[in-house]
Order: sequence, then C-alpha cells, then structure tokens
Amino acid sequence: MFETRNDLSADTRAQVIRLLNARLADAIDLGMQTKHAHWNVKGPHFIALHELFDKIAEQIEAHVDTIAERVTALGGTAAGTVAAVARATSLKAYPEELIEGLSHVDALATALADFGRKARAGIDEAARLGDADTADLFTEVSREIDKQLWFLEAHLHAKR
Repeated sequence: MFETRNDLSADTRAQVIRLLNARLADAIDLGMQTKHAHWNVKGPHFIALHELFDKIAEQIEAHVDTIAERVTALGGTAAGTVAAVARATSLKAYPEELIEGLSHVDALATALADFGRKARAGIDEAARLGDADTADLFTEVSREIDKQLWFLEAHLHAKR
C-alpha cells in the first residue's frame, strides 16, 4: 500500500481495498456483459434494448470509476486489467450465444441482481470495518443497480 494521511488504520485500509477490488472486478465484468448484450441484441425491440443496455453500461462504468478511485484514495492499487478481472470476478459467465432481446434482458437482470446483492454485502462489511465512506459508496452503487434492475425487469413482467 501507498502512504496516505487518511486516518483509517493500515489494517482497515488493506481489508477495505481487498473488498473494493473484489467488487471492482465484478463491476468491470458486469459492464462488459452489458456491452456484449448491447452489441449483440436482436429482435423486434432492438433499438429500445440496444439503447437501454448502453445506458446501463454507462451507469456501471461510473461505478467502476468510483470504486477504483476509492481503492487508490485508500493507498491501494485498483486491479482493473482484463487479466486481473478475469482472475477475480465472482459473477457467472455471460451466455455468449444469446441474441434475442428478452433473453439478454433476463441474463442481464440475473447478473445485476447478483452484483447488487454483493454490493449490499459490501455495505455491511465496510461498516463492520469502520469505513463509513466505503459503506456509503456501496449504498450508492446498490441503489443505482437496483434502479437499473427495475428497468430490465419491467420488460420481463410485460411477457407475463
């Protein structure tokens, strides 16, 4: 870790950096899964889903940046290379064979829900470690992920 005048203990910072880097890997993976859906979606609702997936990817990218910057603010190194993400992501692999719009919506909803659950666990873990700022960061992330999940699930509810 790098020196910083941040008043969190070095041990706390090290644990929080590990937590943040785990979610960073997931967020980068989630963003790429979303872009994959954006690039490959087909069907009668193509343009609406193509644009929705792109907006979701933009939101995720903002979270990636926020998480990575928090890592570095705490004196850590943000592990954001493709190789680091491939080693560290805890998300399930995205089904690459999908093309139909609602199939992508369903797959992305599953991935977003998983990521949201892990972000909420991060709130509790950061609070347990005494880092209210990181807990707040994860609160912001989970709130936005839940909103994006709602947008996706609205499409799935329509087919019922």
